[in-house]
Amino acid sequence: MAGIPQLDFPRRAGSLPGVQVLGLHELLDLAAGFAGSPFAPLRPGFHLLFTLGTGHLVCTVDDTECLVTGGSWLWVRPGQVLQLGAGTLETTGTAVLFLPHALGADAGAAIGLDQRTWRLPVTLPPALDAPVRQTLELLADEYRQLGLLPLEAHTEVVRHLLTVLLLRLTHLPSAPRGPAAGSAAFHRFHEAVETGYRRTHRVEDYAAELGYSVRSLSRVTQAAVGLGAKRFIDDRVLLEARRMLLHTDLTSASVADRLGFPTPSAFTRFFRSRTGETPTEFGGRMRAAA
Repeated sequence: MAGIPQLDFPRRAGSLPGVQVLGLHELLDLAAGFAGSPFAPLRPGFHLLFTLGTGHLVCTVDDTECLVTGGSWLWVRPGQVLQLGAGTLETTGTAVLFLPHALGADAGAAIGLDQRTWRLPVTLPPALDAPVRQTLELLADEYRQLGLLPLEAHTEVVRHLLTVLLLRLTHLPSAPRGPAAGSAAFHRFHEAVETGYRRTHRVEDYAAELGYSVRSLSRVTQAAVGLGAKRFIDDRVLLEARRMLLHTDLTSASVADRLGFPTPSAFTRFFRSRTGETPTEFGGRMRAAA
């Protein structure tokens, strides 16, 4: 998307396919090498989970400001826009980068990789944090031990340790999971919206494309995420609009065009009905607060 560069999964000699475990400063170097600054907005094309050991940092995920402190965890999902704050230079931590296929379909479903929501920075109580952090240490140690096991065995150990880490973080007793987005119909609809929301915002078009009735799509979407199909589409469009207004210099008219609105005024009406302010007002307010 213009103005928000996508950071693809890094390819490094000797690293495992689809998984990397980096120090936080290595993540900064990766961002700087791609965007020219470690503090420029980036749209990772992969899952990014990081935790701090010492220090703290302020970052934004989409348009939500987050304070990540020592011992806390933050999970950024593919397509979200991450901007790290300059305070990152005084912190230490570990970042886990991974692609969904590195886990396998069954593990991905159990973890909930398809969920649209992301986890705000979480600081766990000691009894819950200890096993999660021990799993991360095992994962980081195993990741660095390339050559001690046959490559196939080493890959499987890393994959299983990553799965355990993510399962622990997504099944915390203090944060029960919401409704599972598990039906095949919803998965197909979700994927269609991800590829088509710039082209059409009509439930009827997705229903025709997928071979479902409008009522069926609304029913499965309501069951999966508690929203009707139209609201699901509109939420995705609104999220992308907010990303572009916050992280690019595009005008409201340009954003409207990129998101498939017939006119800038139609986009303004949509945005104001959902947020209570115009796109121009939102962009000015967010820039003033930065």
